[in-house]
Amino acid sequence: MKQTVAFSKNAVNVFFHILTGCNLHCRHCYINPEQHGTQTLPIDLIEKWLGLFAARAKEANVIFLGGEPTLHPELSQAVRAARRLGYRSITVDTNGYLFNDFLDRVSPEEIDAVSFSLDGPTAAINDTIRGEGCFDRCVSGIRQAVARGFSTSLIYTVSRENLHALKEMPALLDELGVERFFIQVIGIRGKSASGEFVGSQLSREEWTRVVPAVAKKAAESGRVVSYPKVFLEPGEVFECAGNVAENYFIFPNGRVYRCPLCEDFPIHGMQIHEGHLVRRSKINEEDLFSLQIPEGCVMNKLVQPDNLEYDKEGRPLYRIACCLLKEELRP
Repeated sequence: MKQTVAFSKNAVNVFFHILTGCNLHCRHCYINPEQHGTQTLPIDLIEKWLGLFAARAKEANVIFLGGEPTLHPELSQAVRAARRLGYRSITVDTNGYLFNDFLDRVSPEEIDAVSFSLDGPTAAINDTIRGEGCFDRCVSGIRQAVARGFSTSLIYTVSRENLHALKEMPALLDELGVERFFIQVIGIRGKSASGEFVGSQLSREEWTRVVPAVAKKAAESGRVVSYPKVFLEPGEVFECAGNVAENYFIFPNGRVYRCPLCEDFPIHGMQIHEGHLVRRSKINEEDLFSLQIPEGCVMNKLVQPDNLEYDKEGRPLYRIACCLLKEELRP
């Protein structure tokens, strides 16, 4: 099985948003045009920015994102540029519409994974979150990719709106022939922070009762499954990916974040300025990574604390893990 993004200690991942435009209006979309820009990067800038991170870290994984990255007519050129620059793995995250005949313009040898977003095992569940017709188009895109020999993965963002249906996903993964399954926790940022999805984060009981069991079942069918731990067990050490891994979230306006929970705010640790990657002056997100609080993740406490619980003395009942360090199950 090909390598792809690694959510683990010492991993180097470049999450490259080459545009922010999209054909869908998903209710939980994390893109914030005010903070991330509305540009579509030209291919020459894409190649130059890829070079900045290839020079910084050997054997990094790159993930092309949007918006919807296949809307970019030169995405295939970006894929080839990443390969020339020595990226260890190349992934494209897509909603499944696969614009610009993308699968015709790249080969399975050039790309390590095509990753599809689907938030329900049926149209009735998925399309209430992502929009009418999305389920059928995404499933069709997965079938096309599998038939052509591409390695595929599927991302399922869990909220209270679709948790009940997560248990049905392993059967759909088997039917479609998907090789990897990523279960994501909903983040309260972008559209989710506007109010519509507030309250949709899972409690500790909901998460631990459902998610690990479904992940295990999906892995037993022969695929790699990744999911965030979210809630640390008593005695488990909290580790921030900002301190133990290198994750870079690049946006078309040149902002480079190290933590996705910071993306709604102008506290990015780095900026691409006049062709150079520069560190920003204090105070920025990187100043938060070394902070130790009883609740675990500082940014979770600041921006999405609804998944925390306290005892009568005001002490947290558990700690929240870093969203970028995940559990991985292999067959």
